[in-house]
Amino acid sequence: MAPAVRATTAKPASFELALDEMEALLDNMEAGAMPLEQLLTQYQRGAELLKFCRERLETVEAQIKVLDQGALKTWTSD
Repeated sequence: MAPAVRATTAKPASFELALDEMEALLDNMEAGAMPLEQLLTQYQRGAELLKFCRERLETVEAQIKVLDQGALKTWTSD
């Protein structure tokens, strides 16, 4: 049986931690040992993590575009 993944709605501390959590979620979901209700909860958490990762990537992409244009601006990690 796959190890349980703790359900949380907390914002990940970093992009890398969000990826790690998503990988753990996928491993557990693919194992097929979760009850339907827990599967839904984990799917929702995965969607939140995916949104967080996309937003972080978009922020970094915007910063790279600024750097490529030669105009250095302060990077905020909101």
